[in-house]
Amino acid sequence: MIQIKTASPEDLKYVQSIAHRTWPDTFGEILSPDQIEYMLGWFYELSHLEKQLKEGHQFFLAEEDGEKLGFTGIEVNQEPGKTKIHKIYILPTAQGKGIGKKLINKVKEVAKENNQASLLLNVNKYNKGAIDFYEYIGFVKIKEEVIDIGQGYVMDDYVFELTL
Repeated sequence: MIQIKTASPEDLKYVQSIAHRTWPDTFGEILSPDQIEYMLGWFYELSHLEKQLKEGHQFFLAEEDGEKLGFTGIEVNQEPGKTKIHKIYILPTAQGKGIGKKLINKVKEVAKENNQASLLLNVNKYNKGAIDFYEYIGFVKIKEEVIDIGQGYVMDDYVFELTL
């Protein structure tokens, strides 16, 4: 049975590991190998994840029989009344098991406990599988944004929102 657990600082190594095992499959046809390496190094450096945790981000791990299969990282009140899903990834071998829905339901639960009106997330404009999933569970595209992340790279995203 899949369980969703709050990640401790010691669990951040699993977040890092899942990201490194997921990104090449998720973004291999969208981003260059150099950009994937750059972004993984930046976003998933353990010290960066630890800093986010200290600044109020929360991480949740999906696991089954002790195996870590996916995670999400969120920030309550990233905008007033809105919880931002900064990260959500499921190992390619574990996709299709309902883990994404379970993680989103956990985020909804936390957001409602904190009197949030909606959830926000960014998704790469060319990540059709993720876009289809978010739309299927009720997220609506509200805008587009291009974010300069340095080294000549950008994140070319849609911003989605789900009203709670």
